[in-house]
Order: sequence, then C-alpha cells, then structure tokens
Amino acid sequence: MYGNAYIDPNDKAAMMTAGEDPQKLAEFEARIARGEKIEPKDWMPKEYRKQLVRMIEQHGHSEIIGALPEGTWITRAPGFKRKLALMAKVQDEVGHAQLLYSAAETLGKSREAMINDLITGKSKYSNVFNYPAYTWADACIIAWLIDAGAIINQVANAKGSYGPYCRALDRICTEESFHLKYGHDNVVTLATGTPKQRELVQAALTRWWPPIMHFFGPSDKISNHTEILMKWKVKMATNDDMRQQFLNMYVPKIWDLGLVIPDPNLKKNDEGKWEYTEPDWEEFKRVINGGGPCNAERLAVRRNAEERGRWVREALNTADAKYIVPLA
Repeated sequence: MYGNAYIDPNDKAAMMTAGEDPQKLAEFEARIARGEKIEPKDWMPKEYRKQLVRMIEQHGHSEIIGALPEGTWITRAPGFKRKLALMAKVQDEVGHAQLLYSAAETLGKSREAMINDLITGKSKYSNVFNYPAYTWADACIIAWLIDAGAIINQVANAKGSYGPYCRALDRICTEESFHLKYGHDNVVTLATGTPKQRELVQAALTRWWPPIMHFFGPSDKISNHTEILMKWKVKMATNDDMRQQFLNMYVPKIWDLGLVIPDPNLKKNDEGKWEYTEPDWEEFKRVINGGGPCNAERLAVRRNAEERGRWVREALNTADAKYIVPLA
C-alpha cells in the first residue's frame, strides 16, 4: 500500500513513480518525449535521479577499474610505440572516470562517497573487468571487443535525457573510437602473424567471449525496470538489442580474421537475429557481486591508491589561508 492506494508490486512503473506529484511527473515526461534535456536544477522524479546516479557512478567505476587489466601490460607491451599507445589509452580511461564522476555529482552524490562505495564493495562495476589478462593478446582483445561493446552502449546513451551525462558521453565516445582502432590493429597484427601469435589471440578470444556476452547485462526477460527507464531515456536500448548490435558488427570481423568464436550455437536465424548459447547469468551475478577471479585484487589496488593519495587531498583541503591571494 502507498497511502490509501493499492499499488501492484508487479507494476514496476507504478512502484517507481509512487509518491510523485502527478502534474510535475506529467510535465517531466512530456519534456523527455519532446526530446528536451533534463539539467541538474530541473525537477525530476526521485527514481530517475536514483537510477542515473547508479548508472553513471557504475560507469565511472568501470572506467577506473577497467584501466587495471590493461595497465599491467604497459611495461610489457611489444615495442616502444605500443607501450606509448597503451599508456595513453589507460590515461584516457581514468580521465573518462573523472568526467563521469563530475556528471554524477550534479545529481547530489559526492565524489568521495562514490569512491568510498567502490573501494568498500558497495557499488558495482562492469563484470568484464574482474577477469585476468594473462597475455598481451588478452589486452588486445579487451582494447578491441570490450571497447567496441562500450561504444555501442555509450553512443546510444549519449542520446539520452540527462544533459550532463550526454555531454560527457559525447567526449568519451570520441576518444573511445581511437581506442577501438588501436585494439583492432593489435588483434589484426596477431591474427595475421606467426602461428604462435595466432594461437595466443585465439586463446584470448576463447577466454573473453563469455564475459563479452555478459557485458551488456542480463537478458531483457529477467532485467528489471527496462520499460520505464527507456521511457525516461535513461536507457536508450535494451540489453538484448545492444547485444544483437554488437554481434552484427563484430562477428563478421572476427570471422574475417579466421578466428573461431567459442559458441557452436552462434548463427543467424531466418529473421536475421543472432541465436547463441544463453549466457550463464548465475556466473554473471556471482562476478558482479564480488565473486569473480579478480574482484578482490582490483579493489585492493584501488584502496591502496586511495590511501596513498590521502595526504595530498588533506594537504590541499587544509592549505593555510595566508597563502591564498585575494582577487582584486
């Protein structure tokens, strides 16, 4: 019950808008339907704010944690140019996190609170970044196919309804397009190289395919809140639609390189849709909730970085006022 009105607990849209001013809600939804952007000082439903904070914060965390498996390969990348390119890519990813945290802060959650929720394990981030990068080929597959999946998601959401997030995504997508080309070049080099190089990249693709299929999130049949979040343009495409788009764009490219996708059921049906082995969603839940092979390691790195940088933040926050020159 909410007040004197009964709300069906299975009606997710009603549950998410319960208690909101009906007139303000109608005006808000009309603005979104017209394609207007919602800005930080505008009225918005509590659930809209909550879901945006969750989405943008987790995106920021994913950029930070996502730099770690690739970052370990900077010193071991083959050749000076690839070392420089990977260093620049990792730097970009960390910069993306700062853009996203800034966008999330406009919704009322501080950066300190977001970082604390990350390092304590309260907040989630993308499942794919909880797997190890055993070889250089793993780093190449990440740079190509994980970034490809990220671009599909981000290009869609850049057309969403919340202004600060859309503007951050526009800039991020520009840089991600260079990352994608970098990853593709690395994979092509390995796939067209020596037998050992082909063996390495095939093994990496085989390892990463299940996490890649998890990347877009649970099937629409089991995902929560999709309908109203798309109505509010918090999400611009369903998980399954993005997965189909990824398969359409990248399966042919993978096959063109002579690589084998480790799914014997992968094929297009008569309707032009890809059929595939249903991902193991229990594995997805286990990893996303902290049980993956590298969850503890990745969060330990972030906790260590946060602790080692504490003195700098404290020094800046307690700077002696006599050193501050007043404006004329």
